[in-house]
Amino acid sequence: MRRLRATEPLRRLVRETRLAPSQFVLPLFVCEGEGVRREIGSMPGHAQLSIDRLIEECRAAHTLGLGGVLLFGIPAEKDEAASGAYAEHGIVQRALAAIKREVPELVLITDVCNCEYTSHGHCGKVVGGDVDNDATLAWLAAAAVSHARAGADMVAPSDMMDGRVAAIRRALDEAGFPHTPILSYAAKFASAFYGPFREAAESAPQFGDRRSYQMDAANAREAMREIELDLEEGADMIMVKPALPYLDLIRLARDRFDVPVAAYQVSGEFSMIMAAARNGWIDRDRAMLETLTAIHRAGAGIILTYFAKDAAKLLS
Repeated sequence: MRRLRATEPLRRLVRETRLAPSQFVLPLFVCEGEGVRREIGSMPGHAQLSIDRLIEECRAAHTLGLGGVLLFGIPAEKDEAASGAYAEHGIVQRALAAIKREVPELVLITDVCNCEYTSHGHCGKVVGGDVDNDATLAWLAAAAVSHARAGADMVAPSDMMDGRVAAIRRALDEAGFPHTPILSYAAKFASAFYGPFREAAESAPQFGDRRSYQMDAANAREAMREIELDLEEGADMIMVKPALPYLDLIRLARDRFDVPVAAYQVSGEFSMIMAAARNGWIDRDRAMLETLTAIHRAGAGIILTYFAKDAAKLLS
């Protein structure tokens, strides 16, 4: 067996799982202002960006051949109705229009959720101390339509409300966007690995947690049912989130569903590697590519990752 491992050219020749920059989607955080690059302490190399600086990142992403970017908005003000999420001139809506003017070839995906826009940090309308599922669907549908109207190539609902894909598909079709695809965060777990993201997006819940709507980490069969329901409702692609703790579910999804499968290497996964590398405990580049290879090998054809740019540079 060692004959074909003797040299790097031989190893490269027989390599079974191959990564390419076009598989990577880079998450980005857009905020109000001009000339703003507000570093995220727990995510080295990443920052909240004003629209002008965001365009620079998008140009770089396009030059590197990335598959696209995923936009998260950080509004100047929040309220109980998450009004910034679906406002015609909201931060994401304005960012979409600006990027489309400057980098028209880049695929723009938008996160459709409310947690960044609500004053309480939950993903929907709170009634009696809990998120009201059906009342929240109208907010999500309105946000998706506003994103499509502003130039989004794809919308990605991440809230985990029941019925959200059907509500969004219906709203998009009725608004004249029948060709806008939906990438559903179909199996999104109530994970311990989201901490750095909540700093980046300023979206930590002000009370309780999200376990009543995000999935329990122990449930694989339930995850497959969630995916199946979202596909029945009209999802074009599905996502498993996080990635590394759920490689088995990525494989189950790949084997069971004949649609594009994405996985999100989330902020905590990124930050752990970065922290260990900064302490000299691991080699950052090798760990980065090894984990991305594992996610792809498990069955994810698309990987949302904060390593997108750095991995693309190494692979070029």
